[in-house]
Amino acid sequence: MMKSFRSIALLEGISTLALYFFAMPMKYIAGDPIYVKNIGMAHGVLFMLYIAFAILNKNPQKWTLKEFAIICLASLFPFATFYIDKKYLQPKEV
Repeated sequence: MMKSFRSIALLEGISTLALYFFAMPMKYIAGDPIYVKNIGMAHGVLFMLYIAFAILNKNPQKWTLKEFAIICLASLFPFATFYIDKKYLQPKEV
């Protein structure tokens, strides 16, 4: 389940960047809102999956409430899910 969560986190991070740095400028500078509609829909679905997988992984990964909150809040900021992947989602060394 963690491997799936890592994939979703990566895609969610990419969709956030695409929305903020491509689709929104295309809407407000070029006047073409179709990118916001399409990328925004994909981002919304990935955001919901990200949060759902965070909830599903909270207990098996033994995340504290603080760690869980950080992981969930990371979905709101560009580049943050990439940090979360490095810090919390990679396989733990034995």
